[in-house]
Amino acid sequence: MKRVVLKRVEPPRPVTTVRYVECQKNHAAAAGGHIVDGCREFIPSGAEGIDAAFTCAACGCHRNFHRRVES
Repeated sequence: MKRVVLKRVEPPRPVTTVRYVECQKNHAAAAGGHIVDGCREFIPSGAEGIDAAFTCAACGCHRNFHRRVES
């Protein structure tokens, strides 16, 4: 008796490009206000693969504060 193993082939996923745009960190949250710093685009502070890559060189905020745009 022979056994046949069937592999399920999944279709390739489309490639998406992720960009991080304007910073949305509220610098006046502790005082009950709403003030953003005006940073328009995330610029990594260091090379990919190190912790500095998650800090914006323009405003100093973490990448999570910048709005994510997938295209």
